[in-house]
Amino acid sequence: MHHPYLPPPYPPPPERSAELRRRFAEEARSERPDLSALCLLIGAEGDGTLDEAGIDAAQLELDRLAGELPYRPGGPHAWAEAVRRLLGARYGFHGTPGDYQRLESSLLHEVLRRRRGLPILLSVVWLEVARRAGAPVYGVALPGHFVVGFGPAEEQVLADPFDGGRVLTGSDAELLVVGATGAPLEPSMLEPATPLEVVQRILNNIRAWAAARPERSDVALWAVELALLVPAHPARLRYEKGQLLVQRGEFASGAEELEYYADLIEVVDEPAALKVRQQAHTARAMLN
Repeated sequence: MHHPYLPPPYPPPPERSAELRRRFAEEARSERPDLSALCLLIGAEGDGTLDEAGIDAAQLELDRLAGELPYRPGGPHAWAEAVRRLLGARYGFHGTPGDYQRLESSLLHEVLRRRRGLPILLSVVWLEVARRAGAPVYGVALPGHFVVGFGPAEEQVLADPFDGGRVLTGSDAELLVVGATGAPLEPSMLEPATPLEVVQRILNNIRAWAAARPERSDVALWAVELALLVPAHPARLRYEKGQLLVQRGEFASGAEELEYYADLIEVVDEPAALKVRQQAHTARAMLN
């Protein structure tokens, strides 16, 4: 069902969506979740035009780019510079403030095509290309701004893919964090992010994008449903899903989700559970 007034991308048909979710859940639960595969499944859930051939083509593009990196350029700094020269300078991958307004900026296949995206998706390109070439690379989830790290903690080099892969020096990371949060940089912020942490943060971004656009509750719903398939997801996602369903007029299933959430939190917070049950009751009353 394409809404005549909504711009693309449009989601896939229900059978395709069910298949994508099955694969997403399986990948997320595997021993070593594949970040690019998970991101491309998110992309296919958000954009019905991304078929299997398109998913394969995106993986091949990451392989091709990795093949253009120099063989073992040296230490962490040399790796960061090599990836910056290839992706930032030669191919022009970077971000602009306008990219925050587009859903495509969170979909990996679109980011590979446009060479533009949110910091975290550009970081996924950096990570996946550099990893394939054998670089000691990982994501670093600074508050408010995602970057990539090269090398072990004691000689860590950070690069900012949103800024074309600029290699950060001295106080750059500190300034990014202070700018985003007003709080100082803590050493724990520089630890590697796991693939599933990256995926949850991407889905958070998609839900935030949709929350600012009430007419796109369809996007918020698939993003929260995928987030619920990631092991060890926050319980509060259930509440969010229940509210979305109610907002979309799906009162019975919304009430069910809210009641499920109330059951989950009752042990720790009885007053909150009571409030949520009241919301579920109100939703059920809407059915009459």
